[in-house]
Amino acid sequence: MSNKETFLNRFVKYRVFLIMLIPALVYTIVFAYLPMAGIVMAFKKYNYVDGIFKSPWNGFKNFEFFFQSGKALLVTKNTVLYNILFIVFNTALQMAVAILLVEMKNRYFRKISQSVMFLPYFISWVIVSVLAFNILSYDFGFLNSIIQALGGEKINFYADGKVWPLILTFFGAWKGVGYGSVMYLAALMGIDTSLYEAAYIEGANEFQRIFKISIPLMMPTVIILLLLAIGGIFRGNFDMFYNLVGNNGLLHNATDVIDTFTFRALINNNDFGMSAAAGLYQSILCFITILLANKAVKLYDPDYSLF
Repeated sequence: MSNKETFLNRFVKYRVFLIMLIPALVYTIVFAYLPMAGIVMAFKKYNYVDGIFKSPWNGFKNFEFFFQSGKALLVTKNTVLYNILFIVFNTALQMAVAILLVEMKNRYFRKISQSVMFLPYFISWVIVSVLAFNILSYDFGFLNSIIQALGGEKINFYADGKVWPLILTFFGAWKGVGYGSVMYLAALMGIDTSLYEAAYIEGANEFQRIFKISIPLMMPTVIILLLLAIGGIFRGNFDMFYNLVGNNGLLHNATDVIDTFTFRALINNNDFGMSAAAGLYQSILCFITILLANKAVKLYDPDYSLF
């Protein structure tokens, strides 16, 4: 009885917070849990007449078609390699930006700099794709105009897949560095200033304070964010890839990821079963990856693990 009373008392005491939690709870249930019922489409030969649950079962044929298409290994490899590149580059850049913001002495300049870097996060990928096209276009792009003015030959960026890892990394970092640095900035702001003062008295310079105090004390935050990022290593940023690359077949081998491949299978071939199979394959890989990554971190230091 006491436990029930305690629960009821806590429920009444924190009722305002629980009410504030309702929209997030409803959103999670509607958009994360209810769609899980659609997993059955991966094992069915879907048709519009019978719908999701009455369509005939076809076992693992959707998965067979996905793997026999010749694209499964390619899009998986591209997805993983791009995400590793994004994780490594963006983490290092975001940490560097956070440290630079903290080290800035002029408070107003620091606020202006942070606001300017944060602004691209709110720009749609559709707008970013327009900016990218105006920069990279072969006929009238900004870069090719400069190259031509300097006497060089134009580069057809939209036909050369080798340059797109750099292009995608650049635009991904440009758009996300401001938002991504917020967590690292919060971690730095939580460091006891007496540590820096003691280091300064001992004669440590700026770089020594950064590498001996700032970065080591940021590591718990870095590891948690890395674990979360690794959990989605098999998920490509569909908005970025699709808007920047589009349906350009010349770049598919270099830029096609699981998300864009699944989308094209659904839109071009109207193949709901294979799209569901590819999505389930992707989710299983993400689940296994985050379990392995969390286990590795737990072996290194249990305090840094997610669970």
